[in-house]
Amino acid sequence: MVSVDPLENLRRELAEFARERDWDQFHAPKNLVMALSVEVAELVEHFQWLTPEESRTLAGRKRAGVEEELADVLLYLVRIADQLDVDLWAAARRKILINKEKYPVDRVRGKALKYDEYED
Repeated sequence: MVSVDPLENLRRELAEFARERDWDQFHAPKNLVMALSVEVAELVEHFQWLTPEESRTLAGRKRAGVEEELADVLLYLVRIADQLDVDLWAAARRKILINKEKYPVDRVRGKALKYDEYED
């Protein structure tokens, strides 16, 4: 039966991709996290030296490159979660709830402060 959950479908597809290539032996969480950090650095590189406005209006090859790096980051995140048996969707939903408590709208709206920096 095919899942209707796109993230679960992606997880399964990536697992099959790795299995077909006998790459599970290389996909220890520590290795995947290191690979993820490389992909994040490659994503950062696309934004280096851009103004904030330029970073919001990417086009052409720059945008295509950012899209590829975003995909790489997502794929590694999904693969890490799979290797650790983490329900990435559920973990993200829990984190949003935690952040809502840490950053109540009435105390942080329009402020770029960490949760322990705003005044009570």
